Amino acid sequence: MGNIEKKIAVVLGGAKGIGLAISQRLASEGAITWFTSRREADLESAKSKIAGSAMPLRADVSDKNELSRIMQTIADKSSQIDVLIINAGMSEYATLEEVDETHFDQTFGLNVRSPLFALQAALPLMKPGSSVVLIGSIADVIGTPGYGVYGASKAALRSFARTWTRELAGRGIRVNVVAPGPVDTEMMAKVSDEVRKGLNSAIPLGRMARPEEVANAVFFLAGDESSYIAGAEICVDGGMTQG
Repeated sequence: MGNIEKKIAVVLGGAKGIGLAISQRLASEGAITWFTSRREADLESAKSKIAGSAMPLRADVSDKNELSRIMQTIADKSSQIDVLIINAGMSEYATLEEVDETHFDQTFGLNVRSPLFALQAALPLMKPGSSVVLIGSIADVIGTPGYGVYGASKAALRSFARTWTRELAGRGIRVNVVAPGPVDTEMMAKVSDEVRKGLNSAIPLGRMARPEEVANAVFFLAGDESSYIAGAEICVDGGMTQG
């Protein structure tokens, strides 16, 4: 067991890919882990893959009312939140000429609006010593053609972390960001060999991250061993943004 044993953890978007790896790691270290998804089938599948205390919650976290509902459920059954991981997000391709209002509103709605109201809803349950980890992306500092709206949404999330760190420091709540580069998830497995080769060649370590490697960074920021780290962004990108 680790330094989050018996703590109450909430992973928004915790049933697939990086989110599932985070839920698995926190639960395996002894945290009582609540995790969300919009899809019941994904929740059931994830539950079978998580060893430890894990409670699934079906919710659309882009809906402010849904966020209030799940936080009330957690309040009723667990009374507090020690670790809040905000992972739910979306990334869709659209060049500058192709971006329309729907693309913009959906991306910023889930990637920016939702984390704001998620943390707002969770705050009454968070005590001194609590940790918030936002799952960002190295897209907040690199320009990737076709992903301008996505990159801007992640830059907004990075900015939130800086501001929230100062706003919440007096309450003893830390906020940090984990920014992955390309990660070898089920979604990434669908890309062509040519795209995969191109991505790997751009990464100094020569390969994409494994989901559990991102989860390792989240686990560190979630627990007491990172007690003096606040407002920071940890890039889990194999050195991709450091060249």
